[in-house]
Amino acid sequence: MASRFLGLVFRVRSPEEAARALENLRREHHDATHVAFAWRIGAEPGVGVRVSDDGEPAGTAGKPILAAIESSGLTDVLAAVVRHFGGTKLGTGGLARAYRRAAEIALDAAGSETVYDTVLVEVRVPHAKTGLARRLIDPPSICLRAERFEPEPVLELEVRRSRLPALRGALEEARLEFRIQD
Repeated sequence: MASRFLGLVFRVRSPEEAARALENLRREHHDATHVAFAWRIGAEPGVGVRVSDDGEPAGTAGKPILAAIESSGLTDVLAAVVRHFGGTKLGTGGLARAYRRAAEIALDAAGSETVYDTVLVEVRVPHAKTGLARRLIDPPSICLRAERFEPEPVLELEVRRSRLPALRGALEEARLEFRIQD
């Protein structure tokens, strides 16, 4: 009987979230011979990267899984491959190909979602300048997330980080009180 390789993919935003997902995966697949994985968190090269061969020969599981992640262009992702040993030894080259292929299939099946780096900007608006403030809203780059009255209107704007300097300039020019929440 041949070994079975099951590839799984999770969206994660932190190493702690990835560790929790792996813990759950190991609990669910407690009878697996190996649960090798790689994760990439953040867009900067090498910043949030970790690999594990989980007992397989060095470099035959985690690195090929990471190569699949890097080829996909995805970030904030954990790819894990669960192996149930079937009795046939694959050799180091065969193992590396099997782990990478399982990860590629899982990544392709998971699809992707474009996520933008955003910040929350809270703007206090006198009633007389409400129209001016609302004209600054420019979806999808600047979106109204919430509005409340205390007693003057307060707009919570979700702003793509790339548009923040322009919005800051417009708010300063309009003399509106604002606070950036990072």
